[in-house]
Amino acid sequence: MANFETVTVKSDLLLVGGGMAGCGAAVEAAHWAKKNNLSVAWVDKAAVDRSGAVAMGLSAINQYVGLAEGDNTISEYVNYVRNDLMGVTREDLVASIARHVDSSVHLFEKWGLPIWKAEGGGYVHEGRWQLMINGESYKVIVAEAAKNALGIDNIYERVFIVGPMMNGDRCIGAYGFSVREEKFYVFLAKSIMLALGGAVHVFKPRSSGEGLGRAWYPPWNSGSSTYFTLQAGAELTCQEVRFIPVRFKDAYGPVGAWFLLFKSRATNGLGENYMITRKDELQNWLPYGSVKPVPANLRNWLMMLDVMEGKGPIFMRTEEAIQNIANEYKDDKKAYKKKMKELESEAWEDFLDMTISQAILWAASNVAPEEKASEIAAAEPYFIGSHSGASGAWVSGPADLQSDESNSEYHWGYTNMSTTKGLFCAGDASGASSHKFSSGSHAEGRVAAKAAVKFAIDNNDEPVADDAEIEKLKAMVLAPLDVFTELSGKTTDPHINPEYIRPKMFMFRLQKIMDEYAGGVSAQFTTSTGLLNKGLELLGVLKEDAEHIAAEDLHELMRAWENIHRMWQAEAHVRTILFREETRWPGYYFRSDMPKMKEDWKVFANCKYNPADGEWEMIKRPIYEIF
Repeated sequence: MANFETVTVKSDLLLVGGGMAGCGAAVEAAHWAKKNNLSVAWVDKAAVDRSGAVAMGLSAINQYVGLAEGDNTISEYVNYVRNDLMGVTREDLVASIARHVDSSVHLFEKWGLPIWKAEGGGYVHEGRWQLMINGESYKVIVAEAAKNALGIDNIYERVFIVGPMMNGDRCIGAYGFSVREEKFYVFLAKSIMLALGGAVHVFKPRSSGEGLGRAWYPPWNSGSSTYFTLQAGAELTCQEVRFIPVRFKDAYGPVGAWFLLFKSRATNGLGENYMITRKDELQNWLPYGSVKPVPANLRNWLMMLDVMEGKGPIFMRTEEAIQNIANEYKDDKKAYKKKMKELESEAWEDFLDMTISQAILWAASNVAPEEKASEIAAAEPYFIGSHSGASGAWVSGPADLQSDESNSEYHWGYTNMSTTKGLFCAGDASGASSHKFSSGSHAEGRVAAKAAVKFAIDNNDEPVADDAEIEKLKAMVLAPLDVFTELSGKTTDPHINPEYIRPKMFMFRLQKIMDEYAGGVSAQFTTSTGLLNKGLELLGVLKEDAEHIAAEDLHELMRAWENIHRMWQAEAHVRTILFREETRWPGYYFRSDMPKMKEDWKVFANCKYNPADGEWEMIKRPIYEIF
């Protein structure tokens, strides 16, 4: 610790996280900060060019409302999100994003993102709300615009943010460390906009051995948004609403284009379409079982019932889909051959744009999608506020989108500010506003940053941090390095030591607990009161052992803190899933002891941690249908 320099960075506004929400925030903050003579600092643990969920690329923009084109309305989008989340959504937040998202998409195109165009000149839609793109460089394009707007001197990359700097009940910054240099960072600002991403590897993944790090969502997403907001004393929402995507098996390739663009179907190992043979099951989940499209978790559930009955494997019928489209040209041999080649190219491009590992697996497995079906499966659970999950902070909605009822519960001042003063959240950091995806996260980052600038103007007092508190935080953050230095020589193998635990083994323990007790893959996503209580007990032991985590170098120090963040995300999840006494999202999780939806649980299940005394508070918040 003695060799680590303490670096203090002061600004009016601090942006934390370099994903799509962070990029949106940077563009918007730069504009308003310049007008008001304010300074902005932006910090990310990676490099913003390839940071966040879109890092590898994307083959579609999943939220485009099309307001100017008159295709859809905000109300229709809110209705779609409400139904897909089984009635649990903050309609004011969803509408806030929906009314701004198109402008973000138009900016992407202006900055150089290739969006597919139809012969008539309009966008090519994958589905009602999705646009097809050539998106391998999607994040690079969006990040370049953000960096140009903010200025490279204001950007701090390769700095891992551990937690919040607090002054009483107000967040005044963040602390962390460089993953490349021996530097401990303290960022101080008048307002903070947080977008640190969701969480992967909280649950045991399907992938093992050489494929251990493979996941659908970026493996470096470690629950840092949840840890930061919990330690800041902010109220969180929807921590039980984890997301389980169905994807091409083992490499997690996307299925959206196959279902929506190629009009493919999925069948079980007997050739049966479970969406037809299991249709009656939807009646058990009314009114949401009768809406169109069928909610994502219910589509999962019908598939899982087949798997649990031994009717697997589940196949995406790629060969059928391609053949059906090509058959439209069967009377013209030349046109037919050309179309087959075009479809084959698009099938591979869908992976090459965003999940290259799936293309590699196809090639390695001798899969020709035009000739044979390919296996799909439900992935392990993820925590994500921007896709079909909803976990994140409970934030204030815009004043102009409130009803008379919702105004007292959903609005307490600045838009997207958490219940902690000065701390704003967007992207995966904000909850109950799912289906924003990449474009909506960018738009929400813009909304939150504009509000955060306004907060900094209205609260212009200079943030001051206590030197003794900084030294205390520095010692805590760097402690794993000291543990390794002091104790590693006591065994012949530094990986096996009774005095400490290394980050990878810590992660395995966490994943085993969550998999077996909180409804992971091996438990067929099923849990119960007894299992959850036992899981909490084991998480308590793990939290004690977190005091003895060891790190050999800066990279392992990052891994240590990533896994501590995951542990806190896990506890928030277990406590909230235990608090909600029903099963509302079969296909995401199933409570065997409470197997039905309950009308009195059509509410938000929120949680709050008090850092002063270590106590948790569980809170019910009402759902208001504004639209």
